[in-house]
Amino acid sequence: MVLDACVLMSGIVRRLMLRLAEAGAFQPVWSERIGDEWRRNAARIWQIDPQRLADEWADMQRRFPLADCGDAQGFEQGLKYSDAKDWHVIATARAAQGAGAENVAILTWNLKDFNRSELRRMGLRALDPDRYLSERWQQDATQLALACETIAQDAAALGGTPQPLREALRRERLYRLQALAAPA
Repeated sequence: MVLDACVLMSGIVRRLMLRLAEAGAFQPVWSERIGDEWRRNAARIWQIDPQRLADEWADMQRRFPLADCGDAQGFEQGLKYSDAKDWHVIATARAAQGAGAENVAILTWNLKDFNRSELRRMGLRALDPDRYLSERWQQDATQLALACETIAQDAAALGGTPQPLREALRRERLYRLQALAAPA
């Protein structure tokens, strides 16, 4: 599953997704360009030290050595209907397919930038984190519940205030998951 830069932007969602990947829920996929976009935007928007982001990226690369598809620019050829600024994300998914990955999906908050018909013709789909996580809950609620247990610690580690799970999921716009994992 390709993790778009917008998904990596949230420290809470990024850490949750990487915990699930470590637990074997999916194989994360990204490219250097996705990593550059994430580090650049996080440094600018959240005023995070670029070196800290570079260190975190290096840690992600070390933990998931098969995730980086390298330069996927050649896979942009033929793309037409999706937002051109996101062709590199689709190209990363196509590179993963070319390397033998099956059922490749793109995890993004920017669904409007990805033409569903174009993706479908390539055997791809895009979904937002909340939809993926709620689908994952149906497949293995125990695994996802365990991955959610440390969200409060994640918030503290990222310099925030630990919140109850229900509030943290709502803050991250994970409404479906909130209804499943932390109902009122």
